Amino acid sequence: MDENRALTELIEGGLKPAVYQWRAPTMPSAGLAAASWPERAREAGWKVFYLNGRRARDKRSFLGLCREAFDLPEWAGRNWDALADCLKDLSWSPAGGGYLVLYEEWAELAEADQRAFRTALDIFADAVEYWRDTGTPMTVLLSSIGVEVAGVPKLG
Repeated sequence: MDENRALTELIEGGLKPAVYQWRAPTMPSAGLAAASWPERAREAGWKVFYLNGRRARDKRSFLGLCREAFDLPEWAGRNWDALADCLKDLSWSPAGGGYLVLYEEWAELAEADQRAFRTALDIFADAVEYWRDTGTPMTVLLSSIGVEVAGVPKLG
């Protein structure tokens, strides 16, 4: 299954919400709407969050990236527990169809601070599990060219 078809299946509920490795398609496949993949997700009622990890090379910078990308409330703490709690709440950012998180350039954190990267993956996995059986599931897509994460399945 190609990346476009896999994303369509995910958005339509045909694939289990999870943390996946994913390579964003550069062009829509034949037969798919001309809209870009984030637009397709939004049209289906999904809230899309984008994390560009290019400068997130440690816990502090990753948490700052998440604070911005998820538009975390001012009351939220600046630690792992606060991020985990916020990703299981999201009341300030409602979605109709689900939550889709694209984390690009994750390899920066993985290479610079393996422990922080693994903690981030655990938090994402817990949030995905929390939302899985609700009307608004969460899926996290890890996108990086030429690098893979052991133990994380591929989407597409």
